[in-house]
Amino acid sequence: MQDKNNACKRVVDVMKIGLTGLPTVGKTTFFNLLTHSNLETSAFSSGKTQAHVGVAKIPDERVDFLSSLYKPKKTTYATMELIDLPGLVRGSSAGMGMGNQFLESVRRVDALVQIVRAFENENVAHVEGDINPLRDIDTINAELLLADLGIIETRIERIEGSKKINSAMREELAVLKKCMAALEEELPIYSLDLNEEEKEHLKTFNFLSVKPMLLVINIDENQLSSGDYPQKEELYKYSRVKGMPIMEICAQMEVEIDHLDEEDKKLFMEEAGITEPGIDRLARTTYEYFGLISFLTAGEDEVKAWTVKKGATAHRAAGKIHSDIERGFIRAEVVKYSDLRDLGSMAKVKEKGLYRLEGKDYIVQDGDIINFRFNV
Repeated sequence: MQDKNNACKRVVDVMKIGLTGLPTVGKTTFFNLLTHSNLETSAFSSGKTQAHVGVAKIPDERVDFLSSLYKPKKTTYATMELIDLPGLVRGSSAGMGMGNQFLESVRRVDALVQIVRAFENENVAHVEGDINPLRDIDTINAELLLADLGIIETRIERIEGSKKINSAMREELAVLKKCMAALEEELPIYSLDLNEEEKEHLKTFNFLSVKPMLLVINIDENQLSSGDYPQKEELYKYSRVKGMPIMEICAQMEVEIDHLDEEDKKLFMEEAGITEPGIDRLARTTYEYFGLISFLTAGEDEVKAWTVKKGATAHRAAGKIHSDIERGFIRAEVVKYSDLRDLGSMAKVKEKGLYRLEGKDYIVQDGDIINFRFNV
């Protein structure tokens, strides 16, 4: 690939994921683990008003394999921007507690990971007084829905009160009423099957419940061992009904794992019957659930995973590296990761005729190894 590093403008497009939840559920602990930060955590509601920002690396065995094969000077994993949002309390949609700061922080993210407390710890007070995961989830979701409902009701009143309603306003009104009906049924806007035209009418509002959400149940070591915790069955039913994927992670154990060196970490995980750290699983699940995939570039200088939205074309993927590569795109030389892994070298891949040339409209597949040819 031609080297245009000095002349090309790098394209930046990072997905912003917000960590949300009530105070003292382990939100900042997960943030620290995912971003390798060292923010202070508290056993009590701290009244934190600022959102903390960090970068989470996406573990990828494909990057590990390519790095071992090419022995590059640099290895770069895919990343996503993670934001530890201020804790939310009941009444936030009306400005209670840190409500206004919370809602404004949520508006700046693309998707949400809600941390839900199931763990028991008498030294860590629960803001609501007892452990009740379903109630806590409903508290968070209700505040998001109520905030959106307030905006929709105001806008509908304004349109219906207009002296002259044009066709664009009528179309907008129809979409808003569809959204209001969903919110009144306690369903987020993202659960609606809206077409592109309808979505276009909603873009200016930056609704909170448009953002997809993943549920993470923070369990303790006893619950991890027993495989049970309060309301487990009800939580899984809730996730199916609401369309919110759910996973369980023991933050307490993840902190212990994170502090071990690689050899001790491996032994600890074997004894605990764990195949990989839950925090790695969370990073990868979050990345995949929110519609992100990675394509790979590989060579002696660098092995790197690049992030694109699922369904991206080769032309769009080229722009992820440099705008000039996208502008001067000629073709994409594509190899399946599985073919290279199975055959062991690029020379053997070519011998088998598995080295393909693709045009601008080729839909990039997760794990494609791509070399772009371009001319500007």
